[in-house]
Amino acid sequence: MSDTSTTAFEAAVERVRAGAAPADEAAGLYAQLDEAERLGLLDGDTPFWEGMAEMGQGYNVRPYVHGAVERLGIPGIRFVDGPRGVVSGHGTAFPVSMARGATWDVDLEEQVGDVIGRELRAVGGNFFGGVCINLPRHPAWGRAQETYGDEPFHLGEMGAALTRGVERYAMACAKHYALNSMENARFTVDVTVDEATLHEVYLPHFRRTVDEGVSAIMSAYNAVNGEWAGQNHYLLTDVLRDQWGWDGITVSDFIWGLRDAAASLNAGLDLEEPFAQQRARDLPRQLEAGETTWELVERAGVRLLAAQLRSYARRVDGDLPVEIMASEAHRALARDVGRRAMVLLRNEPVDGTPVLPLDPATVTSVAVIGRLATAPNMGDKGSSDVRPPSYVTPAEGIRAAFPGATVTVVDQDDPAAAAEAARAADVAVVVVGFDERDEGEYVGSDTMNRPELLALFPEQPGGGGHASDAITAAAGEGNVVMTAGDEYGGDRRSLTLRPVDEEVVRAVAAANPRTVVAVVAAGAVLMERWRHHVPALVMMWYAGMEGGHALADVLTGAHAPSGRLPFSVPTSEEHLPAFDRDATAITYDRFHGQRLLDRLGVEPAYPHGFGLSYTTFAVEDATAGELVDGALTVTARVRNGGERDGRHVVQVYGRRTEGDRAGETAVVGFAVAEVPAAQAVEVAVPVHLVALARWDADAKRLRLPTGGVELDVASHAHAADAVRLRIEA
Repeated sequence: MSDTSTTAFEAAVERVRAGAAPADEAAGLYAQLDEAERLGLLDGDTPFWEGMAEMGQGYNVRPYVHGAVERLGIPGIRFVDGPRGVVSGHGTAFPVSMARGATWDVDLEEQVGDVIGRELRAVGGNFFGGVCINLPRHPAWGRAQETYGDEPFHLGEMGAALTRGVERYAMACAKHYALNSMENARFTVDVTVDEATLHEVYLPHFRRTVDEGVSAIMSAYNAVNGEWAGQNHYLLTDVLRDQWGWDGITVSDFIWGLRDAAASLNAGLDLEEPFAQQRARDLPRQLEAGETTWELVERAGVRLLAAQLRSYARRVDGDLPVEIMASEAHRALARDVGRRAMVLLRNEPVDGTPVLPLDPATVTSVAVIGRLATAPNMGDKGSSDVRPPSYVTPAEGIRAAFPGATVTVVDQDDPAAAAEAARAADVAVVVVGFDERDEGEYVGSDTMNRPELLALFPEQPGGGGHASDAITAAAGEGNVVMTAGDEYGGDRRSLTLRPVDEEVVRAVAAANPRTVVAVVAAGAVLMERWRHHVPALVMMWYAGMEGGHALADVLTGAHAPSGRLPFSVPTSEEHLPAFDRDATAITYDRFHGQRLLDRLGVEPAYPHGFGLSYTTFAVEDATAGELVDGALTVTARVRNGGERDGRHVVQVYGRRTEGDRAGETAVVGFAVAEVPAAQAVEVAVPVHLVALARWDADAKRLRLPTGGVELDVASHAHAADAVRLRIEA
């Protein structure tokens, strides 16, 4: 006969559902724990070296568990990483977040979050560590693929959408808080930023997820203004708790996320992830020495229990079997996201007709060229790496879309062979760009041999030996996150394509006037040496497990391109902020991306928000609704001037007309519109002026603008045909 008795945790969940305060119920559970269990809430359940050995066999192949107490039924924080999808098990690999940012579609991103939440539950997780909303101030950042774009308002809305989807099923965690946008130097760099820039540029998107109800915030590895983010009292307590009034939980980044157990607890960090490490080793001694207190242990423990109670009380229950992982419906969503993300940057006429779309009924031969044409290239091999059961390459997608055509593939770095194949084909598709060797998460031999980082590890069982050797041995082969593989990932060394890729592109374009280039990358790529030589150019991104089909959908016109750049593409590296991938100290100001181009007075190759379609769109008119607490609705009339149905992204850019930094432009709203051929529709665009707010240091708050504000209702930044509205704030 099975035991159907209700555990203490389940009973507390029921009381929360009935209206009890989660914090009160959490305090009741905490009172039932002994000292060891109370300390055990604050870090991972797996012993450090055992966990490292398991990680060496594969990162996060099952959820990492923190603070489970079986006798009371407390599940603990059961961590699964992202944001490409569910890392544990074999789930759906969606396009990377930057690609999803290019859709500008919050409803679509919420659907992605819903699928992720369901698959996470199917593998036994209850906590998703994949709402990545760091602002990429420079396109060389190795993990730019994990975030949505470089405008705070856009970042916040996309992060909030993912949060909404995931939180139906599990706890969502936003990361990496804060100022994390360097990869190689992330364990050593101290980022200096003034208070106004911090709150106006680098924190609003985190605040947006907090307001949306995100359960957790993960601290960054880097230091901020002289203190490591994982033990930074200003960030973890002054801002999150005192200024924003947030009651969620704070968690560290993995393994090197804090440098002092007591200092982290004192600063307001609730949980050390993912194993029993510094807190297990040091907190008992530090409590005895008075370096921290049991009151702070209780504060963190109650918060962690309350977060679990809130989530379990409100989440969608039901049967979520492992068979839903990468199901047909989930694959279809990944394909739809992939094709909606792709940005058509160029589509010039050849013999009087634009090269794209290609008609499978008339194209008899296609040359598919490039090392990435046959590569399973879904992004880096770091902590966001999803392990789907299958992957569709660009070559496979094109073969499927052109069943009656001869498809010739040249995937070697051979310009002559590429040109020969292109010359013999009706059309040539060149797939170029990057993979996990060029950009992504990085842990190299330099990391493994830093004394200050090795000192954070507990003593090895049996003693003796070098910790760096033990780490490398535990990591094993093929796991980039924990392998001292200096050839993998990190910040990009170059913002251009590989020289041989550029040579291939130029050779193919010279051999076949109907050449299409698909670029696989996460951030801006400098294209000045070749982009004017090719008639058609598509930003493909890392397009997920169905990426090959998604690319073919766009090339054939089965899906009209609707992606828009979530950043600007400059013509020169001189138009970007300074970037030193090995820096130990750096200062961030408020200028990057389109804002920096505006300040310098230079034209981009492609402006923020740019993207073409197979039809034409125009914003004919726009009106502004009533402004209430910084929010308003802009109603825009959008006309499709072509003969094809299409999807358009209406973007609203705002600026103050007077006072401090008048004229500085930022994204303040956006919406996606479905517009039938040769028709016009009205689109309601939610707008908020928080992106134009200024920090009041005395009041410790952002103040919305007062006085004149201009709004450009447009198809991209500084579009010549934008409809300009003036409002009084």
